[in-house]
Amino acid sequence: MKWDDLSENYCPVARTLSIVGDRWTLLIIRDCFFGLSKFSEFQNSLGITRHLLSERLKRLVEAEILEKRQYQDRPPRDEYVLTARGRDLADTLHALKKWGRTHMPVRRSAG
Repeated sequence: MKWDDLSENYCPVARTLSIVGDRWTLLIIRDCFFGLSKFSEFQNSLGITRHLLSERLKRLVEAEILEKRQYQDRPPRDEYVLTARGRDLADTLHALKKWGRTHMPVRRSAG
């Protein structure tokens, strides 16, 4: 099965993963919850390439998880804010954070 086919899958987990299950997407959403909204802020936080970030933001807007709003005319600049649909992912992120703290503790290097 191709990744794009998941959006038509009978399983709600698979359909959800078709939107938020790829690399970087949940981290972009996490950063939105932390208050980041501008392209440069996401790029600085994540170290993601401009092309990949642009692609992920576009998909999140198309999925109505983020809303794109122009905040500056010259030059045109946009910000990305969570929609109600995006804010509904808060419990999911909290569950992932809790699981990560329990099962993926930070490993400190010996030194």
